[in-house]
Amino acid sequence: MKHLLLLTSFLLCITILQAQGYKKLFNGKDLTGWTPHGTEKWYVEDGNLICESGPDKQYGYLSTDKDYKNFILTLQFKLEANGNSGVFIRSGIEGTKISGWQVEVAPPNKSSGGIYESYGRGWLIKPDAEGEKALKPNGRNKMRIEMIGDEITTFLNGKQMVNLKDEKIGQGKGFIALQIHDGGGIKVRWKKIRIKELAVGGGQ
Repeated sequence: MKHLLLLTSFLLCITILQAQGYKKLFNGKDLTGWTPHGTEKWYVEDGNLICESGPDKQYGYLSTDKDYKNFILTLQFKLEANGNSGVFIRSGIEGTKISGWQVEVAPPNKSSGGIYESYGRGWLIKPDAEGEKALKPNGRNKMRIEMIGDEITTFLNGKQMVNLKDEKIGQGKGFIALQIHDGGGIKVRWKKIRIKELAVGGGQ
């Protein structure tokens, strides 16, 4: 029994240490810290950040007010209707023309977790067929993005989706953004968006 208590205490300490250093990007109440781009809908409902197609049915983005270089980003999402969306990292925007790299969030077999370069080289890497099975099309999904130097690794529901080292990404800088795809009929619920900034090479 004593050993069991010690083990439980040890695991609790590990959990607390792992949680340290993370901060909320979404406060669960409003869009404080974020800026919308375009005419699509971004709003908060029951603690969820929701993106939904508007009447213009165009691309829309919600970007952080702060830039992030090296970090671990965790979040949850639930696809509703056509859930074609994504998470942009080290990005910039003019109007609704975004430049940077997108971690795909999409319906089944549409490369969720893959990396796409906007207005550049296009698809850089996609998950394999086995990785595609990680997505829960009707449930809540947990995504993790590790962006360190020139290397990005994505995870979906605990499964590694892709790992990529790329010089151009390594030189990139900018904000984090959520995307809503054009075409209309799209709705995605986001929750528990948290980030841990990392010091790499003496800087953030």
